[in-house]
Amino acid sequence: MSSPRELGFRMPAEWEPQAATWLSWPSNRKLWPGHYDLVPAKFAEFAAAISRFQPVHINVSKTLRPEAEAELQKAKADLSVIKLVEIATDDVWCRDHGPIFVKHRQTGEVAVTDWEFHGWGGKFEASLDNQVPGKVAKHLGLRHFSFPFELEGGGIEVSGDGLLLTTEAVQNNPNRAEGRDDTAFLQAIKDGLAIDELLWIGEGLANDDTDGHIDNLARFIAPRALLAVSESDQSSPNYAPLQENLRRLRSMKLKQGGSLEIIELPLPKPIRLAERNLPPSHANFLIVNDGVLVPTYGQTSDDTAMGIIREVFPGRKIVGIDCRTLLIEGGALHCLSQQQPA
Repeated sequence: MSSPRELGFRMPAEWEPQAATWLSWPSNRKLWPGHYDLVPAKFAEFAAAISRFQPVHINVSKTLRPEAEAELQKAKADLSVIKLVEIATDDVWCRDHGPIFVKHRQTGEVAVTDWEFHGWGGKFEASLDNQVPGKVAKHLGLRHFSFPFELEGGGIEVSGDGLLLTTEAVQNNPNRAEGRDDTAFLQAIKDGLAIDELLWIGEGLANDDTDGHIDNLARFIAPRALLAVSESDQSSPNYAPLQENLRRLRSMKLKQGGSLEIIELPLPKPIRLAERNLPPSHANFLIVNDGVLVPTYGQTSDDTAMGIIREVFPGRKIVGIDCRTLLIEGGALHCLSQQQPA
């Protein structure tokens, strides 16, 4: 079968027009120790914020549908643009278990690429999650391309015109890479998402369950520009790895010529929740049509990060959302969501 690339598809950048944002309703009480009762309302607040910009599709099991409807109403979501889709998941992290959409360069046709997801290298149960892309493709009536490799949406960041940024900490981790044909894996990424060049940085944030997803570290804001997280506290375990990531990003010479513009984004202080020091990041923002939703954590870095993001996205409304509750399971706004191109 021809690959998406051969057929004329590519993965658009997140700032390109979107038809909808996909989410998955919280469903696993065990994963939010002592705090699950706070999660549905916080999740509904996030969905409501997106609904003020564009349509929202939410995967939800039949049993949780009444709760979802009630919480969304309480959050004053625009219910006219929210669709609840009866697809059960193991929990909320739609960036990683949801479909990675591609779009045809000429016709505008949107299709689903479906990669293996096994709970970040087998850390968590993900049998329902792994079925989500195929079910979404069927629900939408879209063409569906399957690949036999683990690839998580939060582990990749694309420019929309051929560049893909990722981390060695995730893609080369033995919990994903053991026994894998690495050459075939990298070729599948290039063929599946229309990538010309893979760009690599090293480590992720300390105590990140994903092992170091790129969407907590560096994000494309334009085809050759990135926001990249930096740590000023030399005593932090994140200081040296983030300095090395910045050094690598600044020294990259692209095959097409030129280099990347790097703008630093401050890293918030770790937050202790559920007996763990958890890694907040303002880089886990979500771009929507005409807006950017930014995770905040009740720290002085909130205003600095919001200001930087406002400067690099002129003309978009910047909305802060407190993500301390969501951080209990290690993620924030970008981790929760997956965009469907228009």
